[in-house]
Amino acid sequence: MSEFVDNLDEVFALFGAVQVRRMFGGYGVYHDNLMFGLVADEVLYLKADATSSCTFSELDLPQFEYAKSGRKMKMSYYMAPEEIFDDPGLAKEWAVRAFEAALRARKPRFHA
Repeated sequence: MSEFVDNLDEVFALFGAVQVRRMFGGYGVYHDNLMFGLVADEVLYLKADATSSCTFSELDLPQFEYAKSGRKMKMSYYMAPEEIFDDPGLAKEWAVRAFEAALRARKPRFHA
């Protein structure tokens, strides 16, 4: 893994333990086995939804997108603000926001 990815434990220390797993040429960032962030090209993106995406948009943080069959596809992840890398309290706040969006997006499990 890269130094950037290895440093995410430190960035999110006040939030709690995070796990990073390689996926699709980047990395998924997990807490309690739930993906709340991703890293692509050394850029951290955090999960967002209808409840939280306005917070990212207000700061002009771009949405994660990738090319598929010549078209741009957008995912529900937005670039994390640079300030979180220097402010552990702010990193925790943004991680909680992203984790809550991931919780809301989780599909319910049905038990028979």
